[in-house]
Amino acid sequence: MNKSRNSVARWISLLHRHGHEYVGRQLKPYNINKGQYIFLNALYKKDGIRQEELADYLKIDKGTTAKAIKKLEDDDYIIRIVDKKDKRAYNVYLTEKALKMKPMVRKAMLAWTDILFLGFSEYEKETALTLLERMGENATTITKDYFTNDTLDIIRR
Repeated sequence: MNKSRNSVARWISLLHRHGHEYVGRQLKPYNINKGQYIFLNALYKKDGIRQEELADYLKIDKGTTAKAIKKLEDDDYIIRIVDKKDKRAYNVYLTEKALKMKPMVRKAMLAWTDILFLGFSEYEKETALTLLERMGENATTITKDYFTNDTLDIIRR
């Protein structure tokens, strides 16, 4: 690998930051900012999940999740209902307003993906996605048990 190039982490971080900025600007007229649309998008897939599960699913700390959820609740995009089994927990549900926003949220996210793939062939797009998925699986595997001896053996190979 060419050592003079920037690290993979730097490029992924750059894509992530610019993507948040782009999608956030697209959704700003609806009072949805760059830190909130990812929660809506997750809820479009898993509406009604517990707030703690949402934080875990997105790999975002509970405090940041609570702030984003509070803002979305204040803007009538979600409602939180006390969990029937655990009165200390909340389930998070999309409102009708959020459901109406789904096409706009998805459109902004897809537009960013289209921008990233400008000039790519279909083969290059598929290859890039496959490689990123593998990187994501590697990251999940290695952090699942947070660097136990078993996962460290993977690195040493």
